[in-house]
Amino acid sequence: MNVRHLRYFVALARERNHARAAASCNVTQPTLSESVRQLEHELKVPLVDRNGKRFGGLTPEGERVLVWAQRILADGDALEQELAALRGALSGDLHFGVIPAAMPAAPLIINPFWRAHPLVTIKLTSHTSIEIQRGLDGGTLEAGLTYLDNEPLRNVRALPLYRERYMLLTPTGGAFDGLARVTWREAARLPLCLLAGDMQNRRIVDRLFAEGGAGKPRVAIETNSVLALVAHVRSGQWSSVIPQTFLGLLGGNGAALTGLNTVPLIEPEASHTVGLVLNEREPLAPLARAFLKSARETDLSGAFD
Repeated sequence: MNVRHLRYFVALARERNHARAAASCNVTQPTLSESVRQLEHELKVPLVDRNGKRFGGLTPEGERVLVWAQRILADGDALEQELAALRGALSGDLHFGVIPAAMPAAPLIINPFWRAHPLVTIKLTSHTSIEIQRGLDGGTLEAGLTYLDNEPLRNVRALPLYRERYMLLTPTGGAFDGLARVTWREAARLPLCLLAGDMQNRRIVDRLFAEGGAGKPRVAIETNSVLALVAHVRSGQWSSVIPQTFLGLLGGNGAALTGLNTVPLIEPEASHTVGLVLNEREPLAPLARAFLKSARETDLSGAFD
């Protein structure tokens, strides 16, 4: 079986378009299409539903082959990393998926790792927790930063790193100026800009509003961008709920961005564990193993406290 054919097939499944898949593999479209047909001939099963010449999705057999192809390619990449390490230095690409709410923590993990392994390129991408699970399962991510104790994870090796707590981010000049605490019930009366409903942070926030007796909050804007949250609050019309890890980006207490106020949320005063996750496999790929070792030596709890 030609490993290159597997790589082209995985690219086609990811891009769902022959031209884009070929471009991502730096080959012509006829080359990619013929390679996938050769793979189907070798495996004696159809892998792709074809609507004329267009990609029509994977067949049931193709879905099963995709899982194995991703594993085989991940193992091949791990072999190359192992040999590079034997030659004296780790190199290659480390694909690291991070939930938006944990993005401020990413540099605290990446920086010491990269100082120890400067030949590695970190491919940092923002994902939902569900996408991180899918990426670890499929071998498209070596590591993820996500919640550990709110929704179940499967087939992962997890390293707890810090506890996420929640703050109200609101324009100055309002009713909450000078307060040391604000309840979820009080915050629910504000026009809010929150992360989108497919994100675990939003599901946590919605549950905390309900536990605080607020019912359904007044959510005027939903976004998948934390930058959009801050931008809308800074406009003076909206408020939001952010993790305490964002205080560093805002200058400690929001003073670095004129016109913003941050207040801890109570009743309930909740927290959730965020940590590093890797695919539960033995042996770990060298890059993933080194990344885990570096994360173990980093005190994120102390930094955020």
